[in-house]
Amino acid sequence: MAKDAGEDRPAKKAKAKGAKQPVRVYERPRGGDARMISDLVPEIGRAAFRKFGFIQSSVVSRWREIVGDRLADVTQPAMIRFPAGQKAGGTLHLTISGAHAPMLQHVAPDIIGAVNRFFGYAAIAHVRMTHGQVTPAAPVQPAAMLKPVPAELGDSLRDIGDPELRTVLERMAAGLATPPKLPRIS
Repeated sequence: MAKDAGEDRPAKKAKAKGAKQPVRVYERPRGGDARMISDLVPEIGRAAFRKFGFIQSSVVSRWREIVGDRLADVTQPAMIRFPAGQKAGGTLHLTISGAHAPMLQHVAPDIIGAVNRFFGYAAIAHVRMTHGQVTPAAPVQPAAMLKPVPAELGDSLRDIGDPELRTVLERMAAGLATPPKLPRIS
């Protein structure tokens, strides 16, 4: 009887090795509602900006708002470096065009103050400047002013109670009414 029990074990192992297990097909987990692209872009760019020293990517994208038009035309943030293990007392590295460095040496405390106001705490303590090519960013478009509905659009838009929705619909109607412009090639 002992031989029979011993012979059954290898036979069972052979069957287990030879038998194929069902293959599980990978299914991507579905999660949540659809998200706007504008919500995803900061998450995508965050890793790249951190690699180059930017904790918040909005410093780069909102540089003109932070320092003003005059300084944004001649400067561009390159990176922010913090001391090891800290998030305060960092150094802002700026790229400066032309011979603007002497002027910017005098306004460096103002730049530090503007960036710290943007962060909400004393994140920047020093500014380091290097000469380089600065491509001026496009000026910031001011927020749309709410205007009365033009008569040519009719009475249909005047009944809309939400002023922001009405403004968006007016712009869309005006955009559809104007002929398309040729793209500008520079």
